[in-house]
This record gives sequence, C-alpha cells and structure tokens, in this order.
Amino acid sequence: MLGAVLLILLLYAVNQPIIGTFKKKFPFLKVELLNNLYWWHVLFAIIYYLYATFNSSDSKAYYSRINSESLYSSWLSIYQTGTRFIDFVAYPVVNILGFSYEMAMVLFAWFGYLGFLYFYIFFKENVRLELKYKGYDLIMLLLFLPNMHFWTASLGKGSLVFLGIAMFTYALAAPQKRLLTILVGALIVYHIRPHMFLFIGVGAIAGYVTGSEKVPAYQKFLIYIVFAGGLAIMYNKILAFANINEEDVLGSFEDFSQLQAGRLASAGSGVDINNYPLPLKLFTFWFRPLFFDAPGALGLYISVENLFYLLLAWKLVDKDFIPFVKKSSSLVKMSMVTFVSSSIALSMVMSNLGIVIRQKSMVMYFFFFLILAFMEYKQRKKMGTTEEGETVAIMPRKRLRLV
Repeated sequence: MLGAVLLILLLYAVNQPIIGTFKKKFPFLKVELLNNLYWWHVLFAIIYYLYATFNSSDSKAYYSRINSESLYSSWLSIYQTGTRFIDFVAYPVVNILGFSYEMAMVLFAWFGYLGFLYFYIFFKENVRLELKYKGYDLIMLLLFLPNMHFWTASLGKGSLVFLGIAMFTYALAAPQKRLLTILVGALIVYHIRPHMFLFIGVGAIAGYVTGSEKVPAYQKFLIYIVFAGGLAIMYNKILAFANINEEDVLGSFEDFSQLQAGRLASAGSGVDINNYPLPLKLFTFWFRPLFFDAPGALGLYISVENLFYLLLAWKLVDKDFIPFVKKSSSLVKMSMVTFVSSSIALSMVMSNLGIVIRQKSMVMYFFFFLILAFMEYKQRKKMGTTEEGETVAIMPRKRLRLV
C-alpha cells in the first residue's frame, strides 16, 4: 500500500513537465485544473479499489495471471490482441519492477488520466468559445463526470483503450504534426479492441473525405489510402477477433451479437434487449440505467449522470442541426460517424446494464464533442460570426495541411 501512495506522488511529479510541455504549445491550458483533475481521478482509483475489494473485478484476474510464474513462459509469449495485451503491458512492471496489485492499479489509472488530458486539449483546441451549462463551464463538467473516471481508473482495458482513443482523436486535429501520436493511439486501440479501431478508422476516413476544410483533393485521397490501407491490413484480424465469417459478415455478426448478449445477460444486472428495435437499443446504450431501472445504489448514482447525458442530447433536437452537420469540419463528422457506428454495433451485443455502463465510456466523448461544436455554432450564429474563417469547429481558420 505504501508503494501505491509513493507512486501516486511520483506520477503527480511526472505530470508537471508533461503539462508544462503542453502549456507551451497550448496557452489556453489551465495547469491548476489539470492538477485538480489528477487528484479527482486518483479519488476514483481509490473508490474502484475499494469496490474491487468487496466485489468481483477483472483487475484481480489480470494481476493474478501476470503474477503467476507457471502461466507465462516469457514476456513476448503473451503478445496478442484483446485481453492478453493488458497482460503484455503489465507484465514487466509486475515481474521486473515488482509492482504490487495496488501499484499496478495506480499505474493504469494514470493511463486513464492521460486520456482525459488529451481530450481536454482536443476540446479546447477545437471549441474556442466558453460554453456554459447552468452557469458552469461545460467542458469542465464533462471532464469531471464521475462514471467516466470510475471505469478508467483501474488495471484493465478501460483505462488504456481510453488513452489510445484520446491520443488518436487529439492527433487528428493536426495529423502532419502529430503522426507519432496517431500511430501510438491507433496501435493501442487496435491491440485492445480491434473493432473500436475499425470504428475510429472509418470515422477518420469519412471525416477527412467529407469535411469542410479546404484540403486539396490529392491530400484527401492520400489520407483515404493510408487509413483504408491500415484497415485492410488488419481486416482479417478484426474479423477473427469477433469470430466473424468473411463470407457472411452480417449473418456472423448477428450470431456473434446473440452469443455475446446471452453471455452478458448471465453476468447479472441483465436486461434482455435482443428484441428491442434499434432506436430503443441505442437509447438503452446511451442513457440507461435511469432511475426506474437502476441496478442497486451504484445504478441510482449513475442514473443522475445519464440524465445529464439525456439533457445534453436534447440540445441536438434543433432545426439547425442538419445544416450544421452538412458544413461541419472533418473532426465533427469523424466524431459523429465514430459515435453512431460504434453505438449501433455495441448496442447489438449489450444486454447487461453493467457492461453497457462500462463500454460506453469509449464513445461518449465523441458525443460530447459533437454537442460542444453544435453549441458553439449556435452561439456564434447569435453573435453573427458564423462566416467562413470564424468558427473552428465549423469553418476552420486556416487551410489545413495534412502532409
């Protein structure tokens, strides 16, 4: 336990040069806010640790496997996509550096915190106006959502895949300058959740091909080739991960969905949504549990956050939303395509509210960015400043160079 406390303090010290480097690039960055965000995330790491102490948790299984001398012959023998990739990442810190279970939990919680750092920069870089919700800074509210921190603050897939998605998304704002960050983020996502890599890849292609930026046609074509090539190379691996037959993708996916739904339903907190129409499945994935179907005290607490999501989503029910989407930037369209496509796919295999709560942490920040960009568009429209070159999220300030 003492080692975990010392590691928390050490990582706080490590954060300072990282935040300082970003501060030089992005003057809008608030150091105090990000330090407070770190301690907030640490609080939820402690809460998750206490939760895992009295309940079953994947984090215990990860550490038990990694710490087993007989299970793995060598570090490289673990390398593969999916669950074993977490074992691969954690193996050296446990078996070489001697991290305890608590220290491994702190390290992976720190990965989750870095994800919030990248998403904070992404939001602030691409939404220039200060947006308020009930008098509070909306971006700050979105950064401190408890449920998002709870599921990204432990040893497991959630924290690391969240970091990978955040790195990839942040880097897309200036891909020619952040190529390494794109590659690292994409590789993290691919190794942990190959299907999520597919969604963000398709979203990136759709965004850059249809975005409003003045990008030369050859550069759009080059981006399309790069992303499409990467998806093609990893196509078979993605299908194999989900046990999908290439000759019958739709049928195999339906079989996989039914199989996963059955497994999830048996895990507790089950809600049979297999026969729901797609709109109701999506509503369940995005906004449930609500107070009427909350599974226990934790579910009631999460219902408050889901109600907040629902109130934010209501802001998109507006006659200006379709015109906004048509002339929006590549980042907005990427976020929308990624959010919608991944939500449809994930909602088809979710029949357990506990799994829904955990899984949607991967995609909700795309939804939040869509809302932020639309709210900025509406605010600029009231101000009379939606002409070309005035709104970053809608009409970029300068010509975007991709290569």
